[in-house]
Amino acid sequence: MTHKTTQFKRLLHSGKLEFLMEAHNGLTAKLVEEAGFKGIWASGLTLSAAMGVRDSNEASWTQVLEVVELMSDASSIPILLDADTGYGNFNNVRRLVRKLEQRNIPAMCIEDKVFPKTNSFLNEKHQLLADTEEFAGKIKAAKDTQQDGDFCVVARIEAFILGLGLNEALERAHAYSSAGADAILVHSKLSSPDQILAFMNQWKENCPVVIVPTTYYQTPAEVFDRAGVSIVIWANHLLRASTAAMQSVASIIYQTGSVAAVHEHIVPVKEIFRLQNAAELEAAELRYLPVRTGILSRSASSSSKPEVSSYPISGDLIPLNSRPL
Repeated sequence: MTHKTTQFKRLLHSGKLEFLMEAHNGLTAKLVEEAGFKGIWASGLTLSAAMGVRDSNEASWTQVLEVVELMSDASSIPILLDADTGYGNFNNVRRLVRKLEQRNIPAMCIEDKVFPKTNSFLNEKHQLLADTEEFAGKIKAAKDTQQDGDFCVVARIEAFILGLGLNEALERAHAYSSAGADAILVHSKLSSPDQILAFMNQWKENCPVVIVPTTYYQTPAEVFDRAGVSIVIWANHLLRASTAAMQSVASIIYQTGSVAAVHEHIVPVKEIFRLQNAAELEAAELRYLPVRTGILSRSASSSSKPEVSSYPISGDLIPLNSRPL
């Protein structure tokens, strides 16, 4: 099987528009793969929301890593981790790259804001950009640390989010590309793709561009394809869909005191077993476990019980500070 790092790098340079779908645990990673997607976006927003915490670095990077490792184990397609700001300075980024490679995570995206980060769609008064040179140093540190030549670092630019305009976005993009970034993610929260298209019109470097059209979702994919975008990320839709479904089911069951009203609208338990690959375990048990024809039993006898004298008594205990244990 082709290494996941190589799979992801090929997506970036496929020459056609590719798509990543969000996942936030092992089950959703498997669902994304079964739907036909070639790659997964491990979203910081949905990972933290699934843990019940805010998207403000409240979940530690090791907690995120544990979940993403399970996602990687559950799927055979590459994962692009939303690694926020890299969870610290260049040194934290170096350690993160080592740990991602150990866990078969082929790519990470880091954004040029300060730690702790604030979600891009929240109050922009709390959004602070990192110094361009400092962030470029994080990219260089990541690229110097990686052992697999195909491991990818995606540099996310937040200039549009803070209202700083096209020139700032382009200057940062050129700096990050020069620092070794394998791709640039340009983020916008407008309801139209105007900022993205303006950026693409000016971007002439041979460095792929990734976008996240959460707010300008009504734009046809053909528009992005013609503009030269390499990858589109659907960043939070499985979490939003499952949240709506779970809210509805929980409310109906509570109000009716029964599961009868929802039974036809939820998957059977056997579908969960299929997604867990229970059949593989059953086959493995036949191969590796001894065949048992019955339960071995042994009649209890007085001889099997220890003699009373074999139990320690107070005088046999080792004293500690003149007191028996």
